[in-house]
Amino acid sequence: MKGDIYAGEWDGVRKMDCKVELIPTGKGFCGIRGNPYPYEEHRQNAQDAILLAHQKMGSERYDILILDEINNALHLRLVDLGQVLEIIRHKPSWMHLVLTGRDAHPQVIELADTVSEVTEVKHAYRTGIEPQPGIDY
Repeated sequence: MKGDIYAGEWDGVRKMDCKVELIPTGKGFCGIRGNPYPYEEHRQNAQDAILLAHQKMGSERYDILILDEINNALHLRLVDLGQVLEIIRHKPSWMHLVLTGRDAHPQVIELADTVSEVTEVKHAYRTGIEPQPGIDY
């Protein structure tokens, strides 16, 4: 979802003293912030990311797989519910799978072992203030 724009979590990954492979796969924020790509291109990119997730999961090289913003991609119909449920159901038993993003689908929540939610009380974006680098992303 975020594309190759700067995201604060990249700094956190760089500071960790362990092997982490970070692969940004999106085309940016679909439909907002002046993103120039058509919906079809966002969807195709998300479909490619689903294939990549299956490859990484099947490689048996990773203890944890984080699919950042996949819940948002599902909400925007860039990926299909069946695709996300298939990833969850076919995850190796020893692997941790983390799905992030708001508006998780009820069936995703039902299959998850742990679900956390950050509830927005107030957000500057709702009043027209653009997201701030280092704060919002």
